[in-house]
Amino acid sequence: MGKVIGYTQGTYDMFHIGHLNLIKNAKRRCDYLIVGVNTDELVESYKNKRPIVPLEERAEIVRSIKYVDEVIITNTLDKKEIWDKIRFDEIYIGDDWKGNERWERTGKEMEALGARLVYLPYTKDTSSTMLREKLKEY
Repeated sequence: MGKVIGYTQGTYDMFHIGHLNLIKNAKRRCDYLIVGVNTDELVESYKNKRPIVPLEERAEIVRSIKYVDEVIITNTLDKKEIWDKIRFDEIYIGDDWKGNERWERTGKEMEALGARLVYLPYTKDTSSTMLREKLKEY
């Protein structure tokens, strides 16, 4: 079997230990890890808020992590569209999405393409949303 290409995607705003844990755990499963960083416009379209950290800075932070082999800027949540471009073998997401209808569909779609959806442990005590809330307290 050849090299396993892995893929994960996120906003990575206010980078924290949960982001690092996901990326580190993803890299443990593959030989080559590609990380998609969502554009500001994409984030706004589904979160209805702009990231605090600008796109180029978020991408540079992720690019600088030793577990990351390649960063792509992503303007879609459509994983098939991304797979068509980079042909990953596995796609990684936090296990907090297990049972989510969209991710169940994505898993089946990936399987049909010969790729595998892998749920990785979610870091429960930290999220960008929690950090935003904490900042409001000050």
